[in-house]
Amino acid sequence: MDRQIVHIDQDAFFVSVELLKNPALIGKAVIVGGSAERGVVTSCSYEARKFGVRSAMPSKLAARLCPHAIFVRGNMADYSKYSHMVTDILRERVPALEKASIDEHYIDLTGMDRFHNTMKFASELRRHVMKETGLPLSFGLSVNKTLAKMATNECKPSGELQIRRSEAQAFLNPLSIQKIPGLGKSAYARLSERGIVLIGQLAKISPDELLGFFGQNGIDLWKKANGIYDSPFAPYRERKSIGTQSTFHTDSFDTKGVKELLTSMVMELTYQLRSQKKLTSCITVTIRYSGFETHTQQLKIPYTSLDSLLIDRAKELFDKVYQPKEPLRLVGVRLSGLISGHEQIGLFSSSEERYKLYQALDNIRDRFGEKSVKLASTMNIRL
Repeated sequence: MDRQIVHIDQDAFFVSVELLKNPALIGKAVIVGGSAERGVVTSCSYEARKFGVRSAMPSKLAARLCPHAIFVRGNMADYSKYSHMVTDILRERVPALEKASIDEHYIDLTGMDRFHNTMKFASELRRHVMKETGLPLSFGLSVNKTLAKMATNECKPSGELQIRRSEAQAFLNPLSIQKIPGLGKSAYARLSERGIVLIGQLAKISPDELLGFFGQNGIDLWKKANGIYDSPFAPYRERKSIGTQSTFHTDSFDTKGVKELLTSMVMELTYQLRSQKKLTSCITVTIRYSGFETHTQQLKIPYTSLDSLLIDRAKELFDKVYQPKEPLRLVGVRLSGLISGHEQIGLFSSSEERYKLYQALDNIRDRFGEKSVKLASTMNIRL
């Protein structure tokens, strides 16, 4: 029995949220992130894309390509809010949901096709989400996640497309190899040098030859080119999290030292987030007093992996949960509500510079170990 996998994509998500907030922008070339003078493009409307504007493009170049574009700084809190809204609606109505990123979901409808027309069900679900949120959506339905995602990409904006197994190769063959999810610039360059620019050409190369070119990744590319790459489905769980805690050698009243320890903990966790290409939407701080009484404080936050934002939130939560003059035995931090994604550095005036700094520090950690970089204020923690 073929699997029935739906990929749902919120079209030009950040821009779509901005249009909801300000309908006067509808039909105009809108660029979210940065400004005409500095920063990078986080998202852009389809009207701007007609002029060659693309995500991750330097804002100056985007302004030259599309001089009449309207730049909007953007608000990650708003985007996180609408992302959670879509997730909640889907989770109530489907048997298995995977949240792939802030604006993408996979739905596994396998087995439902014995009782329902899955294409009709997905179409009705799309219309319901659009009605409830006001956001445009596209979806692809196919026998695996890769084909479903590629179907979505081909029918955007605001489209629906089903690719059956018998139709897969005819659908794939004329597409550029650049449209294969996960094919990077280096692999594209190496294949192009050999005259392989279409998926149909790639599909005809032997798996052994691609294994020699790219190792195991070559086998995965061959499977994707032939429509048979069957990546696992990872059901979405809000409980998905990473965390750490520390029990003190002796009970402590040193709140300054505890906050320095929290800072160090958050830095370790955000490094893990960025290494795994994840973002968090919830932070929890736990404390335990000398009498083993344990308290927690939790906060929903815009999706992020930035140290500075999470360190500030951790300290605020500690201040809320801690009762002064009570000796502490343990402190812990947990980041949850994780999704795949990168920090949207175009949304904050200072985050581009900060994220470049974090990338540089992460490179040092990759080479010399996770604990090789610390803030000066955390060097002499004694708890």
